[in-house]
Amino acid sequence: MSRNLIIEWTPEDEAFWRRKGRNIALQNLWISIPALTLAFAVWMVWSVVVVKLPAVGFKFSTNQLFWLAALPGLFGATLRIFYSFMVPIFGGRRWTAISTASLLLPAIGIYFAVQNLSTSYSTFVILALLSGFGGGNFASSMANISFFFPRSKKGLGLGLNAGLGNLGVSLVQFVVPLVISIGIFGALGGGPQSVVQKGQTSHVWLQNAGLVWVPFIVVVSLAAWFGMHDLAEAEASFAEQAVIFKRKHTWVMSFLYTGTFGSFIGYSAGMPLLIKSQFPGINALDYAWLGPLVGALARPIGGWLADKLGGARVTFWNFILMALGALVVLVSLPHAHQGGNFIVFLWAFLILFATTGIGNGSTFRMIPVIFLTDRRRAAIGMDAAGQEQARKDANKESAAAIGFISAVAAYGAFYIPKTFGSSISLTGGPQAALYFFIAFYAMCTLLTWWQYSRKNAAVPC
Repeated sequence: MSRNLIIEWTPEDEAFWRRKGRNIALQNLWISIPALTLAFAVWMVWSVVVVKLPAVGFKFSTNQLFWLAALPGLFGATLRIFYSFMVPIFGGRRWTAISTASLLLPAIGIYFAVQNLSTSYSTFVILALLSGFGGGNFASSMANISFFFPRSKKGLGLGLNAGLGNLGVSLVQFVVPLVISIGIFGALGGGPQSVVQKGQTSHVWLQNAGLVWVPFIVVVSLAAWFGMHDLAEAEASFAEQAVIFKRKHTWVMSFLYTGTFGSFIGYSAGMPLLIKSQFPGINALDYAWLGPLVGALARPIGGWLADKLGGARVTFWNFILMALGALVVLVSLPHAHQGGNFIVFLWAFLILFATTGIGNGSTFRMIPVIFLTDRRRAAIGMDAAGQEQARKDANKESAAAIGFISAVAAYGAFYIPKTFGSSISLTGGPQAALYFFIAFYAMCTLLTWWQYSRKNAAVPC
């Protein structure tokens, strides 16, 4: 039997948790976080690369560039549906190592593709889709970590995993502009591309956008294989997990999490091109990384607040703030031959990103509570063995639900940049897209109140 397989796992037992559970949980968390950070970095690398493709000589239209920014989100969200169920089937340790290693494919692919101006648009489409591997990893990572922490610590544990993992979005938008400006890999990294701006020629190494992640992916994949654990308690077939599709709250929380995480990842993917199109005098890459950074750092705060105040209460007020933030962004945009106000635009977006992060943490705190409450209600009148089985079933269902719900929400990485692109193409500006997002946040506010936060709600949490 593998030394990495844990047979006995009872984190709700305080003595067990203090004796060894906490250390094991933290060991897995501290390996899971960098793995997830790299996954987000590779997933969102196209949000930076697309801004530079025209400058190095690729003749793609604005709509084609928006498609390249959106496609990783589309494929990553779809993969999450399948990744949601992989941890109980393959084991958290093995699946984390394998899924992290898969990031080598898009990273190395970018290295080769951008060095050849004859690379076809269809090749870039394939590479953008392969970057979706990074998006898929979130579902399995969150499902895995949810097994390691007791109910009272799930909000913070999941918040740290997701929040620090989400830093990969900000990291890629900060690091890539730096590493493509110098030949840090020497002859191994390949030659530079020439960029002509305002009559002056400079050089960039766009291939570094993919190559810079390769050594880290290798190291973290090995760390996951040798340092993480598989839990026997977490083992389950697809059929056992598929019961979540019959649970109403799986679909309700999918809608709400789309409002939070879908917004976070969608704005992260679309913001660089949005700035470039609406404020052409601004270097988008100087500012685009700030929003994802704020959102990622706010996520653990959202989980902590939800642990203290209740997930539904935090989520309800958070959606109201999201709608107000989007409204201020709308007002700050150029309109009626006015140039807009970039400072107001930037601050409004930073506030909007902060609320997406808080909402990400609070909604994910709600999910285990909802499923545990539901299973315990069904087990009323049963003996101690039945009650314990209800707890185990709730853990398995909530883990699968967390993965699936994150899959639904991840489509935001596709539809938000695509909605911005379509709005600009059809109406000349992104305002129509923002009106739609504000209406969506209003719906999320009402749904949260009705299902979870009002007096006599069906499942108060």
